[in-house]
Amino acid sequence: MNSMKIKNIHISCFLMLFVVLIGYGQNDTIQGYRIDGDEVVFTFDTKDYDFVTYLKGYRKDFQDIDIDEVLVSGEFNNWTTKSWRMAKVDESKYELRKKLKDFNDKFTWEFKFVINNMYWAEPSKYEINSVPVKENGHDLRAYNLRMFTAYPNKDGNLTFTLDGFEDARKVVLSGTFNLWDEKAFQMFKTETGWELSLNIKPGEYEYKFIVDGKWIHDPNNLEKRMNEYDGYNSIINIKSQETFFLKGNLDAQKVILSGSFNNWSEDEYIMTKIESGWECTVKLSGGKHHYKFIVDDVWMIDPKNSVKEYDYDGHVNSVRMVK
Repeated sequence: MNSMKIKNIHISCFLMLFVVLIGYGQNDTIQGYRIDGDEVVFTFDTKDYDFVTYLKGYRKDFQDIDIDEVLVSGEFNNWTTKSWRMAKVDESKYELRKKLKDFNDKFTWEFKFVINNMYWAEPSKYEINSVPVKENGHDLRAYNLRMFTAYPNKDGNLTFTLDGFEDARKVVLSGTFNLWDEKAFQMFKTETGWELSLNIKPGEYEYKFIVDGKWIHDPNNLEKRMNEYDGYNSIINIKSQETFFLKGNLDAQKVILSGSFNNWSEDEYIMTKIESGWECTVKLSGGKHHYKFIVDDVWMIDPKNSVKEYDYDGHVNSVRMVK
């Protein structure tokens, strides 16, 4: 299909949910957190604040307090004021690193910073990733951390393209990978149309383009599905390159990889003999896959994989999870 280009980049199994900053341009300044590999890095800089709010509601000039400790407190940790302590990294900055996989499947969280277990440090209403909240009858604000299964990246593994529409003012990519957000994934204008590259984990997704407010399915993608509005959503299935390895068995004449992903074929995936054993790389959709090796016509589970399950016929198979 001409509407998207899938780059030959391995998508590691540890990829969980990615953070994306909603509706922000590339030059916008984000405060409160950043992404570093597979981690969310919460960041607190004393230079960003003029005042803090006492836990009971009244405000105090930031320069009037001496900082002993700074904590991250939010919906993801039940607004704790006793843990998630940040480390001081320079004269004015504090950081706390958390793995993306440590967060559950909720897609958005509000959070703040707590100083000395007494004061909330809130973002101003002018900061692009802040949201209004009500606390103790006061109109305050919190940072907004949102996580999707994809995020824009010029070196991402998938590029969406829309040809034409040269006169459009704005084109947005929206789909199940970003909860059908209507602002987050703004596409970039090219000589022939519009495009946007994403880092996106394996799985099947529905998507559409929003051209100056009008929703359209991808005209160059024949894969589509009827939606609840009597229209169509385009479909894309992202696959991950997965390498299977069987150690030893160097005297074998032929080794086959067979599994639920190829209808248990006994001849499709012939493994390659290497110095330490046999290997085979295949593209798999996200989810759970059962598999076995066939060594000179003898079926065997993966001896190095402790994850096994029974299938519907009562056979024990090795399991590979693709995320």
